[in-house]
Amino acid sequence: MGQLSVVTGGSGFVGRHLVDGLVARGDRVRVIDLGAPHRGDVEHVRADITDGAAIVEAIAGADAVFHNASVVHTKQNQKDFVWNVNLEGTRNVMRACQAGQVPKLVYVSSGSVVYEGKDIENGDESLPYSSISQAPYADSKIAAEREVLAANGEGGVATVSLRPHVIFGPHDGRFLPAVISHAKAGRLRWQIGRGTWLSDYTYVANLVDALLAAEARLAPDAACAGQAYFITNGEPMPFWDFVRRVVDRLGLPPIRAAIPHQLVYAIAAVKEGLDTLRGGTISPEDGLTRFAIRYMCTHHYFSIDKARRDLGYDPRVSVAEGIERTCEHLIATGAV
Repeated sequence: MGQLSVVTGGSGFVGRHLVDGLVARGDRVRVIDLGAPHRGDVEHVRADITDGAAIVEAIAGADAVFHNASVVHTKQNQKDFVWNVNLEGTRNVMRACQAGQVPKLVYVSSGSVVYEGKDIENGDESLPYSSISQAPYADSKIAAEREVLAANGEGGVATVSLRPHVIFGPHDGRFLPAVISHAKAGRLRWQIGRGTWLSDYTYVANLVDALLAAEARLAPDAACAGQAYFITNGEPMPFWDFVRRVVDRLGLPPIRAAIPHQLVYAIAAVKEGLDTLRGGTISPEDGLTRFAIRYMCTHHYFSIDKARRDLGYDPRVSVAEGIERTCEHLIATGAV
């Protein structure tokens, strides 16, 4: 029997792909998630990562933990909830690993931890964390990653953090579903902004490869211990070119013109303000937040040289192939 690998958030988009990869590798897998399991040949523990005692019990006996669970929320509201899950939940996972003498903790972070609303062109891991607040999600991921990396070696737990950027693939519940919804409703006839800003993308299978590679190499004296790594496809392209490829492949109404991003940013600010007045909603977002508009209208792409060197990472699925695989899945599942 293989090692016991625990995946938090194992029923979600990235989590289910990671679970599949671990099973294929021969691991015994335990999923910690509040959602239903997507396969019956893994152990499923229904637990909330904000419940410290439950997480200690759920992680007991693990050889490696992949901490993937988090709340992605880019509106400037519901901050307490987001911080509780993303930071306190991460602290609970770390404490559980230390209490259970789990030797390896792999943390799924985000490229947004270095984003300050300005252009990032071929940025590497020497970039500092953002010094300004962008959104509760990014802010809480910064704090969580800092603590995960600082805890490397404590209680015998080696830690590493991976920073994917704009993950896409089959079973995505956020990015491309929002694109499809807008296109079907006729709201995607205009692109936001008239510039050509490059963005990175990460096909989910490539991220899984990186996660498995990081865990396999992780040890107290490994080069990757206590380190963070950007993980992308290494193929930056304009955001709206990516969207056009998806829309064209799915036969949806094409994008015909562009509107000033400053106008859309102002609309997003009003929309966020109204949402906040109602108490704030935690739900899949439609891309109309100030954070999302800034992301669309700045360069943000990263070097993956460090991941290539230390992890042996080499993205095997191109953006073009990833789009094709994703669109085939969307069509097969009747999502279009």
